[in-house]
Amino acid sequence: MALEKLVIATRASRLALWQAEHVKALLEELYPQMQVELLSLSTRGDEILDRSLAKIGGKGLFIKELEAALQDGRAHIAVHSLKDVPYELPAGFELAAILPRGNPFDAYVSNKYEDLAAMPAGSIVGTSSLRRESQIRARYPHLEIKPLRGNLDTRLGKLDADEFDAIILAAAGLERLKLQERIRHVLSAEDSLPSAGQGALGIEISQDRQDLLSVLAPLVCASSTAQAEAERSVSRVLGGSCQIPMAAYAEIFTAADEPALHVRALVAEPDGTIIYRAEQQGPLSQARAMGEEVANDLIGQGADEILQRLDQGHD
Repeated sequence: MALEKLVIATRASRLALWQAEHVKALLEELYPQMQVELLSLSTRGDEILDRSLAKIGGKGLFIKELEAALQDGRAHIAVHSLKDVPYELPAGFELAAILPRGNPFDAYVSNKYEDLAAMPAGSIVGTSSLRRESQIRARYPHLEIKPLRGNLDTRLGKLDADEFDAIILAAAGLERLKLQERIRHVLSAEDSLPSAGQGALGIEISQDRQDLLSVLAPLVCASSTAQAEAERSVSRVLGGSCQIPMAAYAEIFTAADEPALHVRALVAEPDGTIIYRAEQQGPLSQARAMGEEVANDLIGQGADEILQRLDQGHD
């Protein structure tokens, strides 16, 4: 029997609601007879804004309440920014679909300066990400980095209140909320290698709802899935979390008339004094293996020393 009603669990932020509405519209177009509803929930990650994610338990705090709704049957699916989804989901849950990816890069937002290079010594840059912080510190050691938490509107509000001279945000979020005019400069992968899964949307289900896989199958993007598999396998091998300044980005290019992947990753000291980098190229079918190879290359260079020390520091 066809599913007559489908409930989407989502965070209550404006960006999360846009993402859930986007998936809702896609499903309604595919299944005109299906009633699709949103279940908006507040998560601990949204509520605790006075401490960094690394100190309160990491990215999983953005999805626990949504998973509870999947488990108790209040919702059928949960829509997430893929970069907020831990590489290892709790037992009983799985990623059922990864949608076409939006802009994977970081955006420089400032009311005063054109880009990072134009900022004078002592200027304050806001970011909640150790990944961004370490890469900025490496290239611009004269800038001051301060933590910035809250949803997109809160962060922009703090910039407009002159608490920061510039802030770094995910470009995809600004574009989805039609705030692209706030972007002064999109940081290249060379300037700021993105987070695993950045710009992509993932749909999570309870594993006891395998019937939903066929419902969601038309939403799956093969190329975005391959990119995510490569990037998330880097995180899996390295044990990536909010405590660790690491990045992973897989780019699709054409080799011998076939789509291929270029996988890049890095692990850094939080202050940017050391950055280990690795890369690999190969066919889309080897996405996961390439991610693992890149991660092991980083470990071989000495990244494991940074990872172990930072992990111990947050036990």
